Amino acid sequence: MATNGDLNRKLRMALVGGGSGAFIGRVHATAAVLDNRAELVAGALSSNPERAKASAPDYDIPEDRAYTSYQELIEKELALPEDKRIDFVSVATPNHMHFPVAKAALEAGFNVICDKPMTLTLAEAEELYEVVQKSGAVFAVSHNYTGYPLIRMAREMILRGELGEINAIRVQYIQGWLRTKLEDTDQKQAAWRSDPAKSGAAGAYGDIGTHAYNLGRYMTGLLPDKVSAHLTTFVEGRKLDDYGTTVIRYENGALCTLTASQISHGRENDLAIEIDGTKAALTWRQENPNEMIIRQNGEPHKIYTRDPNAPFMNASGAAACRIPSGHPEGFFEAFANVYRAAFDAMALRATGKDFEKKDTIYPNIHDGVEGMYFIQQCVASSSQDGAWLPLKHEVARR
Repeated sequence: MATNGDLNRKLRMALVGGGSGAFIGRVHATAAVLDNRAELVAGALSSNPERAKASAPDYDIPEDRAYTSYQELIEKELALPEDKRIDFVSVATPNHMHFPVAKAALEAGFNVICDKPMTLTLAEAEELYEVVQKSGAVFAVSHNYTGYPLIRMAREMILRGELGEINAIRVQYIQGWLRTKLEDTDQKQAAWRSDPAKSGAAGAYGDIGTHAYNLGRYMTGLLPDKVSAHLTTFVEGRKLDDYGTTVIRYENGALCTLTASQISHGRENDLAIEIDGTKAALTWRQENPNEMIIRQNGEPHKIYTRDPNAPFMNASGAAACRIPSGHPEGFFEAFANVYRAAFDAMALRATGKDFEKKDTIYPNIHDGVEGMYFIQQCVASSSQDGAWLPLKHEVARR
């Protein structure tokens, strides 16, 4: 099969962010090339020009395409012939830079894959939504947990009614790495995440609570109605929340309880979800992503494993697998599945074909706006002692 179908070549990638000391930039770069459908050819890897240049060899980016700012990247890439310039920009910066980088890339005609939360504020997210509509470009948000094979299998099962009507969701994202005031030690990841000017209105809820919320929406398709939130800061002197609990009421009457913590001793990256339907219930944990449990009263519990060749594996789950059962697939592969689906759309766009923009298997601009609305409403509700506030945004997927 030709690389990227009728396009018959690799897609050319630019990375913004990801310089020395960064975490997620390297993940983006690894995920993008995992299926041999893209190559990293350019980057603006840091807001510090010297660090941006010095980081380029770590990614094998040639010196003449190691730019010192995202503005320089876009200007000089546009000046290249079409058969040399980039196809898409991956945004892996702290939150406050997502909007200006993504907006500039879209207005230049480039596709964008943006880290979450999508912007610093809801107003920026809504403006970016309009930019995406005008640009006609592919826009994906890296809610990477949606890429796990068993998550996609569960999503198809739920949407086909195999669990019945969904009554309840319990989702948690529990970490412990910010139990101490790590930001005071100049640790790069902690420093910007705890700074409102760079992180936004929320701390833990913006960083990981958005993942938990998105996962419940992605798997069930339930449209939210209202939210009641209690966010708090347990580490003295910290400027943003490090713990919170939320109740979400969906339009069909279902309830979701969502907890996000970054101060729980010994917890690493425990994203877990339970979904109760009228016919069955399921449980999945990110730290053991190749197993999912289905329960029905009066029946033995069923443990589904990631097995692309098993008859119980539906089409969505099997399509997200790369290797046979018993060989664990994890974080990088799930991240790469978001990229792979976005690449399908990019290849269609590059060859002049239509592509789906709203009902996509990958998280898109609609999900990004909704994530920012979730943050805004949770912070507002918490400031009003858990008052019930609206949670259905007009551009949310339905």
